[in-house]
Amino acid sequence: MARRNRHEEHQNHEAWAIPYGDLITLLLAFFVVMYSISSVNAGKYRVVSDSLSAAFRGTPDSPVPVNIGSTPSGVAEQMPIQALNRMFGAGLPAEARMPLPQSRGTEKAGETQPTSADPRDPQALMQAEALRASQRQLDSVATDMSAVLAAQIRNNVVQVQRRGDAVEVRISADVLFGSGQAEPMPAAVPVLQHLADSLRAFPNAVRVEGHTDNVPVRTGTFRSNWELSGARAGAVVRLFSERGVDPLRLAVVGYGEYHPLQANDSAAGRNANRRVAIMILGTGTLPATSQ
Repeated sequence: MARRNRHEEHQNHEAWAIPYGDLITLLLAFFVVMYSISSVNAGKYRVVSDSLSAAFRGTPDSPVPVNIGSTPSGVAEQMPIQALNRMFGAGLPAEARMPLPQSRGTEKAGETQPTSADPRDPQALMQAEALRASQRQLDSVATDMSAVLAAQIRNNVVQVQRRGDAVEVRISADVLFGSGQAEPMPAAVPVLQHLADSLRAFPNAVRVEGHTDNVPVRTGTFRSNWELSGARAGAVVRLFSERGVDPLRLAVVGYGEYHPLQANDSAAGRNANRRVAIMILGTGTLPATSQ
């Protein structure tokens, strides 16, 4: 029986096309991925970040919180929000990097997120205590001034009251000065000296304010109510300084007729507006600080 000759197998010269096509496909996929990463849509990123935040840090399905590490099933701890921010922020453009929002009720037991209004902040506690100490000290000043000027308060020529972060001692200018004059009358000097002796015991800054009514000055010494009010306040400050009050604590302000207590259309209103206000400021406040 004749032996059949085996045909020689032909070599395939086009086998390279298959891996070449695979390589081109992979390169295309690679460049598509790189392009998608380089042009992140910030709006879509926010949607994704919010969804992931809700998924990882949302309200638990169980009504009873699960204590991590105490369950036998070995429940993994939820991923911290900072780790999510680092994970999704890596490789993203700067304009697309935005932290995921913190969800309420997700802090661990015993942890407090630091805020500017944290009542346990040592600096905030110190400031609050300093404010309370200043208020208590001002209350003490008001009590002492009321005792010192008790007779004048009963005669309704002096008023002592708290005004914000200060104690105001309001004295009628008619009691201290003659009409159009800036030198204290002899009868008023003992009252001011007694007041200065009391002020020496306190460290507070003192601002003396002069006020007038709207009647123009009729003397040649002062050309306006500005100058008259400033001169009267300066005379009180000079007397305080001579009596031993530290000049660094003292300041002079002349308001003239422009801060009235009442309308100037009556004699009673004008009498109320002619006054000297001695503002005893809270501790730590400079004497020139306005209220």
